[in-house]
Amino acid sequence: MTADPLDAALALADISKGFPGVQALERVSFAVRPGEVHALLGENGAGKSTLLKILSGIYRADSGVITLGGRVADLRSPKQARLAGISLIHQELQQVPELDVAQNMFLGSALTRFGIFKDHARMRRMARDFLAPLDPSIDVRAKIKTLRVAQRQIVEIAKALLADARVIAMDEPTSSLTPVEFDKLAGVIESLKAKGVAVIYVSHKLDEVFRVASRATILRDGKKVAEVTLAETTEDAVVSLMVGRSLDIPPHQSHVREETVLAVENLGRGRQVRGVSFELRRGEVMGVAGLVGSGRTELARLIAGIDRPTTGAVVLRGVKTSHANARQAIAAGIALLPEDRKKEGIIPLRSVASNAALPSLGRLTRGGLIRQGERDRRVDAIARTVNLRPHDISRPIRLFSGGNQQKAILCRWLMAGSDILVFDEPTRGIDVGAKGEIYRLIEALAEEGRSIIVISSELPEILRLCDTVIVMRGGEMAGRLARSEFSEEAVMGLAITGKQAA
Repeated sequence: MTADPLDAALALADISKGFPGVQALERVSFAVRPGEVHALLGENGAGKSTLLKILSGIYRADSGVITLGGRVADLRSPKQARLAGISLIHQELQQVPELDVAQNMFLGSALTRFGIFKDHARMRRMARDFLAPLDPSIDVRAKIKTLRVAQRQIVEIAKALLADARVIAMDEPTSSLTPVEFDKLAGVIESLKAKGVAVIYVSHKLDEVFRVASRATILRDGKKVAEVTLAETTEDAVVSLMVGRSLDIPPHQSHVREETVLAVENLGRGRQVRGVSFELRRGEVMGVAGLVGSGRTELARLIAGIDRPTTGAVVLRGVKTSHANARQAIAAGIALLPEDRKKEGIIPLRSVASNAALPSLGRLTRGGLIRQGERDRRVDAIARTVNLRPHDISRPIRLFSGGNQQKAILCRWLMAGSDILVFDEPTRGIDVGAKGEIYRLIEALAEEGRSIIVISSELPEILRLCDTVIVMRGGEMAGRLARSEFSEEAVMGLAITGKQAA
């Protein structure tokens, strides 16, 4: 049942917003009650981010009305939105790493003594009071950069409560969290509901949406296509509404062959990774699971030659190697698709063609000049195989959705001839439609005989994609599971206690 705008903490009526060449939102309406968690769902490009930016005062709507507690709100700037009681917790947290927790919570609104001196003692005391019901273990004197992502998000929530926020919008709040950390966040959200705070929850992880939210507004191509009560529907039905079609992702098929293409022998680097050993076969999809800080990404960086090991070795096709740098690993056929695509995977202002050709420039250069026609021909052919959308390799890569940026990075390594692909969080920030396409691509690559390592915080993703799973705990390998042994309980038992759950 739709909330009555007069009883709602927040109501939007006929919100529209256009940009040159695109109508981002068209007459979108929904309302959120006090103490309700309302999900905002849709594929990338559906209009969710634009709507959140309008709510937080970053954009102004072209038309439509926003009301808070039954009163019309004019949100001309982020400051006005905050003063009106709306707080947006961004997917990429807006914090100053070198400042401590209390300083971040009072950014732009520091308390003073005599109107001159910052009152650090009072700010720390108040920060501690607002953090205590959420996570009393967070030290208000600790620098933000020393906190885990989950703790940093809790600091942002406490900051919103400190500012007396009546509406908190969370944009992909669990994109960097493990299931255990999501459990903690779910508890925090329950406490917000008890305080009467209205929460707008944006996420591609539908299992989490069904757990924390009661209703959902679904957007497609800038329009509201449905509003559903989640207890009365299913994930499959929601996905169909989001993408406008049924997503038929076939069950996993194994393409593992006998040949061992990569062996890791007692690999380590300081305390980050210690004594890890395993074998990867041709056509195998191996998952790497574990809590944040368990050494998953650090292991990937050692295999890909970005960091040098202090112990052990990587054996490629029976030959022991010692990668001095990533260039040598690339030449040996190992490619890393990094966790942070925007920071480590792409050159944002350059075209897809330019980004995809980076490791292949030596083969595309003649007389010191890049043969752009040949480059574009090769990139275009590979972009078609991965279904890049829109199919425009001259377009700057920053203008593509997260899923299509991931496809463009994959084009790079297919063009370079890489046959061992390390995917670190392959579907982070990617909508459900694009996620299915990435799954199909990984399956197709394995069928071709390429070997793949998938690092993911999403256990269903690991269990859906992989032939085997290794579990990291405290920098060490806690265990390895064959597909016949797969279960969330088995993986989490190894990740938390080092022992496989019965």
